[in-house]
Amino acid sequence: MDRPADGYRAPFAEFYDQQFASNERDDVDFYVTLARERGNPVLELACGTGRVYLELLRAGIDADGIDVSEDALAVLRENAAEADADLAPSVRRADMADFAVDREYELLICPFNAFQHLLTVDEQESALECVHDALAPGGQFVFDVFVPGFDVICETYGEWIERSVEYRGEPCVFRTRTSVTDEVEQQFTVENELRDSNDALVFSESQRLTMLPKREVQLLARSSSFADWRVTGDFDDEPLADGDSTQVWTLEKGS
Repeated sequence: MDRPADGYRAPFAEFYDQQFASNERDDVDFYVTLARERGNPVLELACGTGRVYLELLRAGIDADGIDVSEDALAVLRENAAEADADLAPSVRRADMADFAVDREYELLICPFNAFQHLLTVDEQESALECVHDALAPGGQFVFDVFVPGFDVICETYGEWIERSVEYRGEPCVFRTRTSVTDEVEQQFTVENELRDSNDALVFSESQRLTMLPKREVQLLARSSSFADWRVTGDFDDEPLADGDSTQVWTLEKGS
């Protein structure tokens, strides 16, 4: 199973946006504050339906975005139009493993585990080279990936988790299952299903991702063209430590 070429499809992109619009994560404030500190312009990789990207625009940041899913970008543009007529998203369809830009950026970001959609070392290295080329001298690439938690993997992976939700004004049941699908390559698959009140399938979507423990990301950084890198935990600017759930990586281009 290869990485999908078209990313999230409708209606999953719409459902994803609805469910995560109010998601209580610290990443939005973190990335908006970072963008203000670093200065313009900013490029977000895998900007999706705009959960982070639109907040950058609202904060007055000169931000562009790319995503492999045209359906997700359509939701982003619709959200922008509904929220504020003055918001003018500058987003386009592109693969973060193979993209080019026509200006230099002070900051590139890739929030919410999106870098884990790059399944192979070749894809990861290609993405880092594209990022390095897109940055101005001294620019930074900041992204976050989760810390693989063995207790979570052992206790919850392989089991369907269900919850009642509302979708397009109708009661539905959403279920998701995460399973390790390649132990050698340390890859896992997230399956998502939504069924209506008559148990009819509304959508079924699956995505394969790769685990990225600290040592693997560190090796990628060391073999890249970046001049310096560091990692902190849980968006609090403290060194990554046992018990943290999120790795926040900063890779810096040489001056």
